[in-house]
Amino acid sequence: MRAIVIGGGWAGIAAAITARLAGAEVEIFEKTDMLLGLGNVGGIIRNNGRYTALEEIKALGLEELVEIIDGNCRHKNVDFPGHKHASLYDVNRMEVKIHKYIESIGVKVHLISRVVDANVQDKKLTSICLANGDVYDGDVFIETTGSTGPMGNCLRYGNGCSMCILRCPSFGPRVSITSRVGVEDLQGERDDDVLGAFSGSCKLAKESLSQEIVDELNSKGVVVLKVPEEDVDVSKLKKKVCQQYALKEFAENVVLLDTGHAKLMTSYYPLQKLRKIKGLEYARYVDPYSGGKGNSIRYLSVAPRTNDMKVKGIDNLFVGGEKSGLFVGHTEAVASGSLAGYNAVFQAFGHAPLKLPRTIAIGDIIAYANEKMETKEGRRNRYTFAGAEYFQHMKEVGLYTLDVKEIEERIEKAGLRDVFKKKIV
Repeated sequence: MRAIVIGGGWAGIAAAITARLAGAEVEIFEKTDMLLGLGNVGGIIRNNGRYTALEEIKALGLEELVEIIDGNCRHKNVDFPGHKHASLYDVNRMEVKIHKYIESIGVKVHLISRVVDANVQDKKLTSICLANGDVYDGDVFIETTGSTGPMGNCLRYGNGCSMCILRCPSFGPRVSITSRVGVEDLQGERDDDVLGAFSGSCKLAKESLSQEIVDELNSKGVVVLKVPEEDVDVSKLKKKVCQQYALKEFAENVVLLDTGHAKLMTSYYPLQKLRKIKGLEYARYVDPYSGGKGNSIRYLSVAPRTNDMKVKGIDNLFVGGEKSGLFVGHTEAVASGSLAGYNAVFQAFGHAPLKLPRTIAIGDIIAYANEKMETKEGRRNRYTFAGAEYFQHMKEVGLYTLDVKEIEERIEKAGLRDVFKKKIV
């Protein structure tokens, strides 16, 4: 049994782990020279409802992965506007640790390996095709290619290529495999009927900030600086993907978080205006390099799928992460990707794929986001455990809790304790 994972971000990593734990031979194909994708510039976990979800992921059987993530955090229990008890992981070290881990459990990693097409027979994928002409056969396939890029989308729906961590000019554009095999992808929208949304944050080189700010970041994990009144731009909040950060406070203040670099919580900010703020006189962008002008555009390639993460119309293709819905965040990617990898192998051996119940947060958000994709208004929103519409829903239905024992009992009651450790092959 060979499982092919297309895309090496957080969702692809989680899918590879659960497929491997189920007993399949797993190969993961990533177009760049690094795993984790946008996880190399993100770094926020456990804020708000993500705490609950990450504990569910542990209880479902991925304790080792969560322990690696938690063990690489620079700060824990950080509060910033609209968010409580966040953990901030080190984006400069996480990728190597995750790479070593998945190889240690037997996952084969292919870097600089861009998948550009797939072969289909009788509604089943039989193989993938790389940009260099190589072909790899597989029994089941999980696509986790995300929804960012290619450059043309950033130009058409944004402010042009901002030279982000995905580096399309060097490693080639993202290719939607679902689209290549005849499945019509869905797109997220913005309020002004424009497709897609800007990535929600940038990275500043810590060395370019004042020593006072660096010291505060290193000790507290967060710094909040007032934006000059003439530079406050509330309209930008509507354009960003991370609606959990689309709060007035993020327009009136510069919010910096310590994830190894200084994470600037805004889609983009004109550099000369940024340098007007005390302590940021020498500020310089690390990601995207053109963070003074724009950021990457996302949510232009979401596959229609069922709540077991299977693509509609293709029998052995599953999806996770942003490819599977208008999800925001690493925790959401791990949650959806882990279910996709597990079900891909589970179904291949004739078992009914698992649909997580809505009595747990992960099962609820997977179903909730799928329902919302059916409406125009729903396609204008994004879904995350960390805030905005879904977190409010999560609280209303009683799924948000910091009580680890309560979370474990929910998983136990659903009969799902360590389900992802169940070896099928």
